[in-house]
Amino acid sequence: MDDLFSNATEILLLVFLTITFLQSGIDKLMDWKGNLGWLTGHFSKSIFKGTVPVLLSIVLVFEMFSGILCGVGVFQFAVDGESVFGFYGAVLSAITLLMLLLGQRVAKDYVGAQTIVVYLIPTVFLVYLMQ
Repeated sequence: MDDLFSNATEILLLVFLTITFLQSGIDKLMDWKGNLGWLTGHFSKSIFKGTVPVLLSIVLVFEMFSGILCGVGVFQFAVDGESVFGFYGAVLSAITLLMLLLGQRVAKDYVGAQTIVVYLIPTVFLVYLMQ
């Protein structure tokens, strides 16, 4: 129990990332067609216009792995008091968010890019805490 309290910040941030990425990945799986349609329009005037299905697949894989690693990291903290899986999940989450940020910037969706930064800040803080 002491491990949970002494690592509360890391655990809470890992839970945050687990929820964020697993929900997003599951949404993409459950509504692939809707997501693909929206994103195809979103990137229609960008360099990504012909590659949206491939890029969406890549983002989906990164989101699912990020969420799973962060979730496993929470349990590893509870058992061991440290979390290699959580650290890898945090790093992969930061990479995933940077990919999403790039997409928003390329699409010239600057408000969307700002939203990604809101997620990126605590994620980078988590990487820093877990180094």
